[in-house]
Amino acid sequence: MCYSAKIVQLIKDALRRYGVHMDYTEALQLFLRRRANPGIVISKAFEANFDEPANAAEREIKALIDEHRRRMATQWESDVFKQRTRLVAAERKLRHKATRTAQNEVRIATAKIDAFTEKLAGLRRRDLVDDDSRIYPMQYAGVIVRAAANYMLTPMRYHCRPQGQPAVIDRKFDGLYCARRDSLDSFWKGQFGESHAVAVLDAFYENVKLHDLERRELVADEAAKNIILQFKPRPAAELLVACVWSHWTDPQGTDPDLRSFAVVTDDPPPEVAAAGHNRCPINLKRENVGAWLTPRNRSHEELQAILGDRAMPYYEHEVLAA
Repeated sequence: MCYSAKIVQLIKDALRRYGVHMDYTEALQLFLRRRANPGIVISKAFEANFDEPANAAEREIKALIDEHRRRMATQWESDVFKQRTRLVAAERKLRHKATRTAQNEVRIATAKIDAFTEKLAGLRRRDLVDDDSRIYPMQYAGVIVRAAANYMLTPMRYHCRPQGQPAVIDRKFDGLYCARRDSLDSFWKGQFGESHAVAVLDAFYENVKLHDLERRELVADEAAKNIILQFKPRPAAELLVACVWSHWTDPQGTDPDLRSFAVVTDDPPPEVAAAGHNRCPINLKRENVGAWLTPRNRSHEELQAILGDRAMPYYEHEVLAA
């Protein structure tokens, strides 16, 4: 279901290859919302577009990013201090008497110190690494849409909340980052043919069962074991993945507006199915991107034909984790 993806989000790269412009209005609104709600997660790769601001909009966004990083650094430094204090107290108890409670305190405090220290290192790191472009459901990343005569890189949440649905649908259905092709005319009918996007991927990631990857049945008393596979096209190439998106508004005016997207998926090619997964993002042919991004006044039959006439690279997989 493409639970995670590595998205190309640097506007300079996209501008050179696809003639894409930054959607400064939506980007600024998103960073302002994060000021009020620090729990909003924006990929570091998208933030990197503003590392060297070249105009007033970029300078304003860069200031908001710096403010957020200072605030999070202060919070996580405080968390590290609290956990170190907890660790010292637990180690003192252990020296007096070894108890399971004190041992658990040492384990938990040590794990939290490591976690907060890793967050701080990532926050302060200047150079991008692969994981900075990897997104997960409920996180924000840049996708390409068509606005008037321009292609725009605009930030949206990866997990689509269709307009007209209650906000609670986010918790009711945890798979709304995936729009199945066979449900575009039903569940996604408000977005299909109306609001389309393209995500430029380097790779996508799937959860599969080990026994499915090994193409065997579970043996007696064997518990199913989950593993994470990374799929990359070979030869290496960017994937122009079809998406649908929605601009959700709260009719009561209580919750803030939300722009969110889902990746369109279909039955997998043989090599993905053989690896144990039953879905695959639809990789558009480059010559079909313009039509996909201008869906209005096109029939659903024409749009389905575009999804059927897809680019079909070979997807090589690698086991990342169990």
